Amino acid sequence: MSKTMITVATTGAWPAKKDNPNIPMTPREIADDVYECYKAGAAICHLHMRDDEGKGTMDTARFEETVGYIREQCDILINCTTSGDLNATDETRQAHLKVCKPDLASYDCGSMNWMHNSLFLNHPRFLEELGMTMQECGVKPEIEIFDAGMIYNSIHYLKKGVLKAPAHYQFVLGAAGGSAATVENLVYLKNLIPKGCTWGALGIGKQHVPIMLAAVAMGGHLRVGMEDNVYYGPGELARSNAQLVERAAKIIKTAGNQVATPEDAKNILSLN
Repeated sequence: MSKTMITVATTGAWPAKKDNPNIPMTPREIADDVYECYKAGAAICHLHMRDDEGKGTMDTARFEETVGYIREQCDILINCTTSGDLNATDETRQAHLKVCKPDLASYDCGSMNWMHNSLFLNHPRFLEELGMTMQECGVKPEIEIFDAGMIYNSIHYLKKGVLKAPAHYQFVLGAAGGSAATVENLVYLKNLIPKGCTWGALGIGKQHVPIMLAAVAMGGHLRVGMEDNVYYGPGELARSNAQLVERAAKIIKTAGNQVATPEDAKNILSLN
């Protein structure tokens, strides 16, 4: 029986309490929320931090505090963002990796116009430096893919040794400026990645559930959480991130698969 990993992205850098009052913001709130998601079936947590005003920040101390709280409660795998603040420097985007030593971290494999109002820059020098930092810290890159060109970038860095095989990809579909969240796009992108790689997918907004269903059917893994979708259904705000994890777990089981544990995830991702 196949095992499917659930990643929970609890917070993100953009959704606010006005969008959904149940979004966790502080290190303690995020850690406690992650623990509830772990109990619901999440094997990995994808972490963003917020400052005192609720804005995205790459503050190392907040990452360290949050990761410490989580590790006190459970063995869920830690996946830290490297892109939680568009104003962050190349240095602040990776400083927390050297302190927290998470299991995984995001590796956004290219630049893009973000939300039609700003630039999400991941220039070649930064990507090479980030890849080597991850290798030095024992952190596995989660290669986030917003469009097909980013896959070809990743293949370049695999050939160059900046990234190591077997790689793990996360298809981020539905972000304004990137690929739309359609099953056709998911199939196309999945067929571009190198053989032997693992992958997951998410759909932002109303295409959240269709992308989950397609990913499970295609043998991929899932990401859910209020970073990507503050609604549970049309007009219905999610009560919690755990509620979104519970639905993902139900879909996995309905498909005849098992929900992967953190230990299973280590094996799937070649972290052992």
